[in-house]
Amino acid sequence: MKYYTTIINEKGNIAVDDTILVKDVDATAGSYMLEGFKPLFSAEAVTRLENSGYTLSGKATVGEFGLDLVGEFSHYGEEAKELFGASAALVAKGEVEGALGVDVNGSPRRAAALAGVDFLKPTYGTVSRYGIISTAASGEQLGVYAKDAEGVAKLMTVIAGHDSKDGTSLSAEKYEYSVNEDIKGKKVCIIKQLLDKADDGVKTAVNAYAEKLKANGVTVEEVSEDIFDGANVAWQILMSAESCNNISRYDGVKYGHRSENYRNIDELYVNSRTEGFNFLTKAVILYGSDVLSKNRYKTCYDKSLKVRRLVKNKLDELMSKYDAILTPACSKTAYESYGIDGAFQKVYEESVFTAVPNLIGIPALVSGGVQLMGDHFSESLLLSMAHSAEKEGK
Repeated sequence: MKYYTTIINEKGNIAVDDTILVKDVDATAGSYMLEGFKPLFSAEAVTRLENSGYTLSGKATVGEFGLDLVGEFSHYGEEAKELFGASAALVAKGEVEGALGVDVNGSPRRAAALAGVDFLKPTYGTVSRYGIISTAASGEQLGVYAKDAEGVAKLMTVIAGHDSKDGTSLSAEKYEYSVNEDIKGKKVCIIKQLLDKADDGVKTAVNAYAEKLKANGVTVEEVSEDIFDGANVAWQILMSAESCNNISRYDGVKYGHRSENYRNIDELYVNSRTEGFNFLTKAVILYGSDVLSKNRYKTCYDKSLKVRRLVKNKLDELMSKYDAILTPACSKTAYESYGIDGAFQKVYEESVFTAVPNLIGIPALVSGGVQLMGDHFSESLLLSMAHSAEKEGK
């Protein structure tokens, strides 16, 4: 797989996923449908980093619209035997200080876990979504890759805060992130049902991370909680429905690739989308269309909105007893390449570990190959826990 779709500055210290706009630089979201698209403005997060003295290295390869496991199905990538995410790999190799990525369905978190770097999906609305190529607006969030928790906190402090251009942006003008909160006496739970879905390597990583937290005065307990499978089903339905609506603008008429082979308007739509989208994107669109249909709306889409509320209530109850949740970020320590015809099912299965933060907007931090989830606005606590574990590992 290629690391960059476009090099901006070889000496740059920040990579930007290709789902994030940079003025006058190609933005494709990994899709042939958007080939040649050059935005007239940059994403707010990009602007804030540049205004703070950071330099962009380039646009990092992503899977089409961020819908795959870690970025393996980009129109502009190259097939690899072992799958990895480009931004995560660039950070792991030390080629950049950090990177920006959009978390739609857990892909950046899985990529960070496999690469051994940190990625924070922050509380929904704390970082502006202005200037990202949107797919699932109610749950996607722009986040930060860095080599460690300190690096994440540093970059997050720059980009977070209210943006009047984003209707989902929260009102606080600024957020400060720290790795120095006192974690002694805090309580963390491990979700048994999620740990059981992971392989031995991931289980070992979670248990080792728990021991590092314990060494810093944190109480870690295993609990049973069965909401995660249902939360995953609900998020896949909502994510597919929203993606279907958002991606519908790319029709070869208003936006996107236009087929040269058509005899009428119907063929123009069909051929442009057939040529422009990969199999996984088409599967998501079709599934989204189905759950929004008249016969399925109440039983699928409307019910998923109700499940979202139930999951929020369950998590509130769990977070009243614990300060954070420790889980795998993915089921394996490495993914092998596979055919795109199996992607929809594979992503669904892996998203059970990552769906809850997207569904209800809570923060999730991947560090040391595992994942910490917390209540809304608990990023500094998660970063402080990660920082303590990272120091234990040195």
